[in-house]
Amino acid sequence: MSSHTGQEHAVQPGKSAVTVLGLGPMGRSLAGAFLDAGLRTTVWNRTPGRDRELVERGGIGAHSAEEAVAASELTVVCVVNYDASDAVLRRTAVTDALKGRTVVNLTADTPDRARDTAAWAADHGIHYLDGAIMTPTTTIGTPAAVFLHSGPADLHRTHRPVLDALGGTHTHLGKEIGRAAAYDIALLDIFWTAMAGYTHALALARAEGISAPELAPFAQGIGSILPPLFAEWAQDVDGGGFSGEGNPLTSAVSSMAHIVHTSEAHGIDASVMRAAEGLGRRAIGRGHGADGFSRITELLGRG
Repeated sequence: MSSHTGQEHAVQPGKSAVTVLGLGPMGRSLAGAFLDAGLRTTVWNRTPGRDRELVERGGIGAHSAEEAVAASELTVVCVVNYDASDAVLRRTAVTDALKGRTVVNLTADTPDRARDTAAWAADHGIHYLDGAIMTPTTTIGTPAAVFLHSGPADLHRTHRPVLDALGGTHTHLGKEIGRAAAYDIALLDIFWTAMAGYTHALALARAEGISAPELAPFAQGIGSILPPLFAEWAQDVDGGGFSGEGNPLTSAVSSMAHIVHTSEAHGIDASVMRAAEGLGRRAIGRGHGADGFSRITELLGRG
Protein backbone atom coordinates (compact mmCIF):
# COMPACT_ATOMS: atom_id res chain seq x y z
CA MET A 1 0.00 0.00 0.00
CA SER A 2 1.31 3.50 -0.88
CA SER A 3 0.58 6.83 0.71
CA HIS A 4 -0.42 10.27 -0.57
CA THR A 5 1.34 13.47 0.44
CA GLY A 6 -1.09 16.35 0.31
CA GLN A 7 -4.40 17.16 -1.34
CA GLU A 8 -2.69 18.41 -4.52
CA HIS A 9 -1.61 14.84 -5.23
CA ALA A 10 -4.98 13.18 -4.70
CA VAL A 11 -5.79 10.40 -7.16
CA GLN A 12 -8.55 11.35 -9.58
CA PRO A 13 -9.92 8.68 -11.92
CA GLY A 14 -8.85 9.21 -15.51
CA LYS A 15 -6.82 12.36 -14.79
CA SER A 16 -3.22 11.10 -14.98
CA ALA A 17 -1.33 10.87 -18.24
CA VAL A 18 0.15 7.54 -17.17
CA THR A 19 0.22 5.03 -14.32
CA VAL A 20 3.31 2.97 -13.48
CA LEU A 21 2.85 -0.33 -11.65
CA GLY A 22 6.04 -1.76 -10.17
CA LEU A 23 8.68 0.44 -8.57
CA GLY A 24 11.80 -1.66 -8.63
CA PRO A 25 14.91 0.02 -10.10
CA MET A 26 13.56 0.00 -13.66
CA GLY A 27 10.01 0.96 -12.67
CA ARG A 28 11.31 3.92 -10.67
CA SER A 29 13.39 4.98 -13.67
CA LEU A 30 10.35 4.81 -15.95
CA ALA A 31 8.18 6.80 -13.56
CA GLY A 32 10.98 9.32 -13.06
CA ALA A 33 11.30 9.87 -16.80
CA PHE A 34 7.56 10.49 -17.11
CA LEU A 35 7.75 13.01 -14.28
CA ASP A 36 10.80 14.70 -15.79
CA ALA A 37 8.79 15.11 -19.00
CA GLY A 38 6.10 16.94 -17.04
CA LEU A 39 3.49 14.19 -17.24
CA ARG A 40 0.98 13.68 -14.46
CA THR A 41 2.11 10.26 -13.22
CA THR A 42 0.40 7.88 -10.80
CA VAL A 43 2.55 5.20 -9.17
CA TRP A 44 1.94 2.04 -7.16
CA ASN A 45 4.06 -0.77 -5.81
CA ARG A 46 3.06 -3.87 -3.87
CA THR A 47 5.75 -3.14 -1.24
CA PRO A 48 4.93 0.06 0.70
CA GLY A 49 7.36 2.99 0.67
CA ARG A 50 8.88 2.50 -2.78
CA ASP A 51 6.95 5.52 -4.09
CA ARG A 52 8.28 8.03 -1.53
CA GLU A 53 10.90 9.74 -3.69
CA LEU A 54 8.60 9.82 -6.73
CA VAL A 55 5.77 11.37 -4.72
CA GLU A 56 8.20 13.99 -3.42
CA ARG A 57 8.99 14.79 -7.07
CA GLY A 58 5.31 15.30 -7.90
CA GLY A 59 4.11 11.76 -8.55
CA ILE A 60 0.74 10.62 -7.26
CA GLY A 61 0.92 7.67 -4.89
CA ALA A 62 -2.07 5.36 -5.17
CA HIS A 63 -3.36 3.35 -2.21
CA SER A 64 -4.12 0.30 -4.36
CA ALA A 65 -3.47 -1.12 -7.79
CA GLU A 66 -7.11 -0.65 -8.81
CA GLU A 67 -6.97 3.00 -7.78
CA ALA A 68 -3.73 3.41 -9.71
CA VAL A 69 -5.00 1.96 -12.99
CA ALA A 70 -8.26 3.90 -12.76
CA ALA A 71 -6.25 7.14 -12.63
CA SER A 72 -4.96 6.90 -16.22
CA GLU A 73 -5.96 5.77 -19.68
CA LEU A 74 -2.48 4.21 -19.99
CA THR A 75 -0.84 1.87 -17.46
CA VAL A 76 2.80 0.83 -17.84
CA VAL A 77 3.74 -2.34 -15.96
CA CYS A 78 7.32 -3.26 -15.07
CA VAL A 79 7.76 -6.03 -12.52
CA VAL A 80 10.03 -9.04 -12.19
CA ASN A 81 8.08 -11.47 -14.41
CA TYR A 82 4.59 -12.32 -15.62
CA ASP A 83 3.78 -14.26 -12.47
CA ALA A 84 4.13 -10.93 -10.66
CA SER A 85 2.20 -8.94 -13.28
CA ASP A 86 -0.60 -11.54 -13.36
CA ALA A 87 -0.86 -11.37 -9.57
CA VAL A 88 -1.62 -7.65 -9.89
CA LEU A 89 -3.53 -7.31 -13.16
CA ARG A 90 -5.75 -10.39 -12.85
CA ARG A 91 -7.25 -9.44 -9.52
CA THR A 92 -10.93 -8.82 -10.16
CA ALA A 93 -10.95 -5.21 -8.94
CA VAL A 94 -7.92 -4.30 -11.08
CA THR A 95 -9.25 -6.11 -14.14
CA ASP A 96 -12.57 -4.29 -13.81
CA ALA A 97 -10.82 -0.92 -13.44
CA LEU A 98 -8.73 -1.58 -16.56
CA LYS A 99 -11.68 -2.26 -18.88
CA GLY A 100 -11.48 0.08 -21.87
CA ARG A 101 -8.01 1.26 -20.89
CA THR A 102 -4.56 0.32 -22.21
CA VAL A 103 -1.80 -1.72 -20.60
CA VAL A 104 1.76 -1.56 -21.90
CA ASN A 105 3.57 -4.43 -20.24
CA LEU A 106 7.35 -3.85 -20.15
CA THR A 107 7.89 -6.84 -17.87
CA ALA A 108 10.40 -9.40 -19.16
CA ASP A 109 9.15 -12.95 -19.73
CA THR A 110 8.57 -15.44 -22.56
CA PRO A 111 6.66 -14.92 -25.83
CA ASP A 112 4.04 -17.46 -24.76
CA ARG A 113 3.34 -15.54 -21.56
CA ALA A 114 2.90 -12.35 -23.61
CA ARG A 115 0.40 -14.13 -25.87
CA ASP A 116 -1.49 -15.51 -22.89
CA THR A 117 -1.71 -12.07 -21.30
CA ALA A 118 -2.92 -10.53 -24.56
CA ALA A 119 -5.67 -13.17 -24.76
CA TRP A 120 -6.69 -12.43 -21.17
CA ALA A 121 -6.77 -8.70 -21.91
CA ALA A 122 -8.92 -9.20 -25.01
CA ASP A 123 -11.36 -11.34 -23.01
CA HIS A 124 -11.78 -8.52 -20.50
CA GLY A 125 -12.01 -5.53 -22.85
CA ILE A 126 -8.51 -4.28 -22.08
CA HIS A 127 -6.26 -2.85 -24.80
CA TYR A 128 -2.82 -4.45 -24.67
CA LEU A 129 0.71 -3.83 -25.95
CA ASP A 130 3.68 -5.94 -24.98
CA GLY A 131 7.19 -4.55 -24.80
CA ALA A 132 10.80 -5.00 -23.83
CA ILE A 133 13.46 -2.66 -22.46
CA MET A 134 16.84 -3.46 -23.97
CA THR A 135 19.02 -0.98 -22.06
CA PRO A 136 19.83 -0.42 -18.35
CA THR A 137 18.10 1.92 -15.91
CA THR A 138 20.71 4.66 -16.45
CA THR A 139 19.58 5.11 -20.07
CA ILE A 140 15.90 5.68 -19.34
CA GLY A 141 14.89 9.21 -20.29
CA THR A 142 17.99 9.64 -22.45
CA PRO A 143 18.61 9.15 -26.19
CA ALA A 144 20.43 5.87 -25.39
CA ALA A 145 17.29 4.02 -24.23
CA VAL A 146 15.96 1.23 -26.46
CA PHE A 147 12.37 0.00 -26.29
CA LEU A 148 10.69 -2.69 -28.37
CA HIS A 149 6.91 -2.98 -28.74
CA SER A 150 4.49 -5.41 -30.33
CA GLY A 151 0.74 -5.46 -30.73
CA PRO A 152 -1.83 -3.38 -32.63
CA ALA A 153 -0.10 -0.62 -34.59
CA ASP A 154 -2.90 1.90 -34.06
CA LEU A 155 -2.74 1.37 -30.30
CA HIS A 156 1.01 1.94 -30.38
CA ARG A 157 0.54 5.16 -32.38
CA THR A 158 -2.09 6.40 -29.95
CA HIS A 159 0.17 6.08 -26.92
CA ARG A 160 3.48 6.86 -28.58
CA PRO A 161 3.48 10.53 -27.44
CA VAL A 162 3.45 9.42 -23.79
CA LEU A 163 5.91 6.56 -24.33
CA ASP A 164 8.30 8.98 -26.05
CA ALA A 165 8.83 10.60 -22.65
CA LEU A 166 10.92 7.54 -21.77
CA GLY A 167 13.53 8.68 -24.31
CA GLY A 168 15.52 6.74 -26.87
CA THR A 169 14.05 4.68 -29.66
CA HIS A 170 10.68 2.92 -29.67
CA THR A 171 10.48 0.26 -32.37
CA HIS A 172 7.14 -1.31 -33.20
CA LEU A 173 7.87 -4.88 -34.34
CA GLY A 174 4.45 -5.80 -35.66
CA LYS A 175 1.03 -6.84 -34.46
CA GLU A 176 2.04 -10.37 -33.33
CA ILE A 177 2.03 -9.79 -29.59
CA GLY A 178 4.87 -12.19 -28.71
CA ARG A 179 7.39 -10.56 -31.02
CA ALA A 180 8.87 -8.07 -28.54
CA ALA A 181 9.40 -10.84 -25.98
CA ALA A 182 10.98 -13.04 -28.66
CA TYR A 183 13.47 -10.29 -29.53
CA ASP A 184 14.11 -9.78 -25.82
CA ILE A 185 14.85 -13.47 -25.21
CA ALA A 186 17.16 -13.70 -28.22
CA LEU A 187 19.05 -10.52 -27.36
CA LEU A 188 19.42 -11.45 -23.69
CA ASP A 189 20.74 -14.81 -24.86
CA ILE A 190 23.60 -12.90 -26.50
CA PHE A 191 24.15 -10.76 -23.43
CA TRP A 192 24.19 -13.45 -20.77
CA THR A 193 26.21 -15.89 -22.85
CA ALA A 194 28.77 -13.12 -23.38
CA MET A 195 28.78 -12.22 -19.68
CA ALA A 196 29.24 -15.88 -18.76
CA GLY A 197 32.19 -16.01 -21.15
CA TYR A 198 33.71 -12.87 -19.68
CA THR A 199 33.45 -14.05 -16.08
CA HIS A 200 35.04 -17.35 -17.13
CA ALA A 201 37.82 -15.46 -18.91
CA LEU A 202 38.50 -13.38 -15.79
CA ALA A 203 38.77 -16.53 -13.67
CA LEU A 204 41.10 -18.15 -16.19
CA ALA A 205 43.26 -15.03 -16.50
CA ARG A 206 43.51 -14.71 -12.70
CA ALA A 207 44.64 -18.31 -12.46
CA GLU A 208 47.44 -17.42 -14.87
CA GLY A 209 48.47 -14.35 -12.86
CA ILE A 210 46.67 -11.74 -14.99
CA SER A 211 44.53 -9.26 -13.09
CA ALA A 212 41.05 -8.32 -14.30
CA PRO A 213 42.07 -4.67 -14.96
CA GLU A 214 45.02 -5.88 -17.01
CA LEU A 215 42.77 -8.05 -19.17
CA ALA A 216 39.86 -5.60 -19.51
CA PRO A 217 41.26 -3.35 -22.29
CA PHE A 218 42.01 -6.37 -24.46
CA ALA A 219 38.58 -7.84 -23.66
CA GLN A 220 37.05 -4.62 -24.96
CA GLY A 221 39.06 -5.10 -28.12
CA ILE A 222 37.58 -8.57 -28.54
CA GLY A 223 34.15 -7.04 -28.02
CA SER A 224 34.71 -4.56 -30.86
CA ILE A 225 35.28 -7.46 -33.27
CA LEU A 226 31.76 -8.77 -32.69
CA PRO A 227 29.41 -6.22 -34.39
CA PRO A 228 30.62 -6.87 -37.95
CA LEU A 229 30.58 -10.61 -37.24
CA PHE A 230 26.95 -10.35 -36.09
CA ALA A 231 26.02 -8.79 -39.43
CA GLU A 232 28.11 -11.27 -41.45
CA TRP A 233 26.77 -14.33 -39.64
CA ALA A 234 23.19 -13.11 -39.99
CA GLN A 235 23.68 -13.15 -43.76
CA ASP A 236 25.34 -16.58 -43.53
CA VAL A 237 22.50 -18.08 -41.54
CA ASP A 238 19.70 -16.72 -43.72
CA GLY A 239 21.61 -17.29 -46.96
CA GLY A 240 23.05 -20.69 -46.07
CA GLY A 241 26.64 -19.63 -46.86
CA PHE A 242 28.30 -20.45 -43.50
CA SER A 243 31.64 -19.21 -44.79
CA GLY A 244 34.65 -20.50 -42.88
CA GLU A 245 37.23 -18.75 -45.02
CA GLY A 246 38.59 -16.64 -42.18
CA ASN A 247 38.20 -19.15 -39.36
CA PRO A 248 36.96 -22.67 -40.16
CA LEU A 249 35.33 -24.85 -37.54
CA THR A 250 38.42 -27.08 -37.35
CA SER A 251 40.48 -24.11 -36.19
CA ALA A 252 37.77 -22.85 -33.83
CA VAL A 253 37.43 -26.24 -32.13
CA SER A 254 41.21 -26.46 -31.68
CA SER A 255 41.29 -23.13 -29.81
CA MET A 256 38.30 -24.16 -27.70
CA ALA A 257 40.11 -27.34 -26.70
CA HIS A 258 43.05 -25.22 -25.49
CA ILE A 259 40.71 -23.15 -23.33
CA VAL A 260 39.13 -26.28 -21.85
CA HIS A 261 42.52 -27.85 -21.13
CA THR A 262 43.96 -24.75 -19.46
CA SER A 263 40.79 -24.11 -17.43
CA GLU A 264 40.56 -27.64 -16.09
CA ALA A 265 44.27 -27.70 -15.31
CA HIS A 266 43.52 -24.84 -12.89
CA GLY A 267 40.41 -26.56 -11.53
CA ILE A 268 38.12 -24.07 -13.30
CA ASP A 269 34.76 -25.38 -14.53
CA ALA A 270 34.88 -25.43 -18.35
CA SER A 271 31.40 -26.85 -18.96
CA VAL A 272 30.22 -23.89 -21.06
CA MET A 273 33.22 -24.07 -23.36
CA ARG A 274 32.99 -27.86 -23.47
CA ALA A 275 29.42 -27.47 -24.70
CA ALA A 276 30.52 -25.06 -27.43
CA GLU A 277 33.39 -27.35 -28.40
CA GLY A 278 30.99 -30.29 -28.54
CA LEU A 279 28.73 -28.44 -30.96
CA GLY A 280 31.71 -27.64 -33.15
CA ARG A 281 32.87 -31.26 -33.17
CA ARG A 282 29.35 -32.42 -34.04
CA ALA A 283 29.34 -30.10 -37.06
CA ILE A 284 32.77 -31.33 -38.12
CA GLY A 285 31.57 -34.91 -37.80
CA ARG A 286 28.80 -34.08 -40.27
CA GLY A 287 31.31 -32.85 -42.82
CA HIS A 288 31.22 -29.13 -42.07
CA GLY A 289 34.80 -28.66 -40.84
CA ALA A 290 35.58 -26.06 -43.52
CA ASP A 291 32.50 -23.98 -42.61
CA GLY A 292 32.38 -21.13 -40.12
CA PHE A 293 30.98 -21.37 -36.60
CA SER A 294 27.69 -19.89 -37.84
CA ARG A 295 26.93 -23.40 -39.17
CA ILE A 296 26.11 -24.34 -35.53
CA THR A 297 22.81 -22.47 -35.81
CA GLU A 298 21.59 -25.15 -38.19
CA LEU A 299 22.49 -27.96 -35.79
CA LEU A 300 21.03 -26.60 -32.56
CA GLY A 301 18.00 -28.51 -31.40
CA ARG A 302 18.80 -31.56 -33.52
CA GLY A 303 19.60 -34.94 -32.07
